[in-house]
Parts: sequence; structure tokens; C-alpha cells
Amino acid sequence: MTQQHPITPPPELALQWINEYLNEHPEGVDVEVLVVSAAQWGADQELLACGNYLKQCAAWEEEDVTEFYNYRRPKPPSLKEQALALLQVEHGLNVEDIDLLRRALEQLDG
Repeated sequence: MTQQHPITPPPELALQWINEYLNEHPEGVDVEVLVVSAAQWGADQELLACGNYLKQCAAWEEEDVTEFYNYRRPKPPSLKEQALALLQVEHGLNVEDIDLLRRALEQLDG
């Protein structure tokens, strides 16, 4: 029996992706979407394996490994962060309006 490569999605997971996709898109499968899902899953498995190696063999602390994960898989900016970034661009608003919007955004969670 051939051993499956550790970053190859198990057949059950591939079937789950296909079924979930077909539920959302009954018109058919876009192979690119499934390929991207498989590539992301494999990359995530590799990242976790690297993190485990760093903890076990290189004696990294948990917070260092978490920082490593966050560096390799950054979260997209929140709506608040995107809005604040927009305020840094000239939009024809006066300084007082921009300051008011910035203060309101900074009070929001997220």
C-alpha cells in the first residue's frame, strides 16, 4: 500500500470540498476553486508542521510560533483599518472632517 504524502488532502476532504462547492454552485465545478482550496490546505499543513518542528526541535516558545504563523498567514485588514487607510488619501475633505471621521472610526471595535 502506498503511503499518502502528508500535504495531500485526504479523499474524504476533497469530496467534502466538491460537495460544498456544488451546493453553492449547482451549475458545475470551477476546477480553479478546488485547486486553490487544495493548495491552501497543503500550505497550511506545511506551516503547521514547520511550527511543530520549531517548538520541538528548535525550542521555540509558543508565542514565537504564533508570531511565525501570523507572519505567514496575515489576516486581511478589518473594515475599520481599511477606512482609516482611506482617510490618509486626499478626498477633498477638510482637516476637521477627516479628524472627526478618524476619531469615530478609532472608537469602533475591530
